Amino acid sequence: MLDAIARRLIDPPLNRIGRFLADQGATANDVTFVGLGLGLLSALIIALGWAEIALVPLLFSRIADGLDGAVARATHKTDFGGYLDIAADFLFYGAVPMGFVWADPAGNGAAGAFLLTSFYFNGTSFLGYAILAEKHGMETRAQGIKSLYYSNGLLEGTETILFFVLLCLFPAWFPILAWIFGALCFLTATLRLVGAYRLFTETQEDFE
Repeated sequence: MLDAIARRLIDPPLNRIGRFLADQGATANDVTFVGLGLGLLSALIIALGWAEIALVPLLFSRIADGLDGAVARATHKTDFGGYLDIAADFLFYGAVPMGFVWADPAGNGAAGAFLLTSFYFNGTSFLGYAILAEKHGMETRAQGIKSLYYSNGLLEGTETILFFVLLCLFPAWFPILAWIFGALCFLTATLRLVGAYRLFTETQEDFE
């Protein structure tokens, strides 16, 4: 819901930094791997019980996640780069909640399982929508220039990062926050499915 607004604010400075990194010889895939490494490091630190400290590499990982696209735009985009970026994002999104589960399996296990299941469902609805959108030649730049079609939703990347920040600042609140955010992810995916049904059923009828 907030991604389009966030992109308008962060894209100009990210593009400037991206051009600088490209001039120094960095590739978009290099930046993606750095971001993933920092994200996984934050998950490890969370698992060790230091959630507040994990906030630092977590935020830097998300900066890198924005910079890889900026570097790609300053050099050249590739289909594999876009694929690598979304795969790294999904691994990061799963690793952070898993870190909280490992930190306190008894207290966080049930809520963590619910949250990860909601991420799985939401991610599937997102990628399935992207496949259908590509099939029908749909394009959007609401969330910036992407390799995949980014369908909007109640919860998007910006909301997820804010959620992770809250978890790191208030780790004792993980169960209640995970139940709430997971429920909203299920709602987001359901609304996306309904929207896809309405759009692509009508589109199919138009072709018949």
